Amino acid sequence: MPGDPNCPICGGIGYLRRDLPIDHPDFGKIVPCSCRSDEIIQTARARLFRMSSLDALKELRFENFEKRGRVGLGKIQADSLEHAFNQARTFAENRQGWLLMVGRYGSGKTHLAASIANFAIEAGVSTLFLTVPDLLDWLRFSYSGGDMSFEDRFEEIRETPLLILDDFGTQNATAWAQEKIFQIMNHRYINQLPTVVTSNLIINDFEGRIRSRLQDPNLVTVVKLLAPDYRNPTDDTGHPELSTLGLHGRQTFGNFSLRKNEKLSSENQRDLKKAFEAARDFGENPQGWLVFTGPYGSGKTHLAAAIGNYQAGLGFPPLMVSVPDLLDHLRATFSPNSDVSLDRRFEEVRKSRLLILDDLGTQSATPWAREKLYQLFNYRYNAELPTVITTSSKTEDLDPRLYSRMQDERICSIIVIPVPAYRGK
Repeated sequence: MPGDPNCPICGGIGYLRRDLPIDHPDFGKIVPCSCRSDEIIQTARARLFRMSSLDALKELRFENFEKRGRVGLGKIQADSLEHAFNQARTFAENRQGWLLMVGRYGSGKTHLAASIANFAIEAGVSTLFLTVPDLLDWLRFSYSGGDMSFEDRFEEIRETPLLILDDFGTQNATAWAQEKIFQIMNHRYINQLPTVVTSNLIINDFEGRIRSRLQDPNLVTVVKLLAPDYRNPTDDTGHPELSTLGLHGRQTFGNFSLRKNEKLSSENQRDLKKAFEAARDFGENPQGWLVFTGPYGSGKTHLAAAIGNYQAGLGFPPLMVSVPDLLDHLRATFSPNSDVSLDRRFEEVRKSRLLILDDLGTQSATPWAREKLYQLFNYRYNAELPTVITTSSKTEDLDPRLYSRMQDERICSIIVIPVPAYRGK
């Protein structure tokens, strides 16, 4: 393609040979003239835009992102969204370092990543936006011909002024794919090229070499989006496949029966009232551990669920799960078809802001189960994370390691409810 006919350098040819020593590796090579630089840049940008598939995402912009989320979203979740919005907007304006956005599906990561891409493109910055599976497909496609060789395509991806990788971790983890992704990430890390990564993985689930680079605080800003899936706004737990709080959604403090019309002894009445008041106080200000122990039907699960529902109503949904179900969920991660690792599932549970464990003591007492429960209890004990436990077992019959932590009166209150089973009369 010819250049500017009035160009004093190339005379309109559009190309020229640089004046270089004979031993220079570029000696004799034809290069585009500077009069064609704008055209070349625009062509490169157009090619990157076609590769990016941003056509389908061109409407995703900062202006139409709900930075406090939908109406009724809890404060912690809304704050995390607003923080992510501010970080993404700052990155789009400055394009310095790396930005890693992690969160569950539908939390807003892709909208913010596309907003960065659209903002940068309008500012004249060559930007490549790809899901990681699409990136790998582009590389594989280049082996079969096309308009660019594999080497040129790979180099363009590595060197693009702004690279945005969406859905990191969903790619086919073949050895070839892992190596290519590492080479891209490592090149951009060494040269500190602006990069955005979104993922629904936790940091520990990234491949080791990439994880070490994503954990560099001098280069990488990590943003966690805590919002629920906007496509399923009824699910606020953050652990839809784990939490059983929804099954107990009708159990609140307001409909808990103190059983005044039953022929309970005055002592039983006092025990029930004491348990109710302890649960209500904990629900308003979850700190430390609260253990309810008593026979089946005494109201333990209702009070535990009431705590969870009260907190969910404030916008701080807890994780409530029976201990046998929890162990089943952990075992399920060993399946070849599982889309989540044991480490990730266990991390979700042990770091939950408020954990409600129902029916402790009814689980299978295998060595593996005992060890997992001990690790869970020990972590939350050392971190002093708010935890509610219900059990029909005598506390002294539990694993001694668990019982010893429950005996620490600095963080744990044990509430005994020795009343007969409630029959709804």
